[in-house]
Amino acid sequence: MSSGGISCEKVMLNKNSGGLRVKTKIKELRARHNLTQEVLANMVGVRRETIVFLEKGKYNPSLKLAYKIARYLDTTIDELFIFEDSDLE
Repeated sequence: MSSGGISCEKVMLNKNSGGLRVKTKIKELRARHNLTQEVLANMVGVRRETIVFLEKGKYNPSLKLAYKIARYLDTTIDELFIFEDSDLE
């Protein structure tokens, strides 16, 4: 794991398992701010691939990462991420 990055093993979700799912508005807000995935990744201290996986809903971000992304995109965590817990449905 690179410094500032997040480990795939700890946050990737199995498509067939229940649990927490995350939808994001990262792509939409990133486009609104004219930021590339690479630029946003550098701003928050992760690799571009992390942004790709977040935009696709394949990562559950740490609270720290969610906060950084929300701050750089001038929004709140609640507005940026939609958490769905299928175990509660």
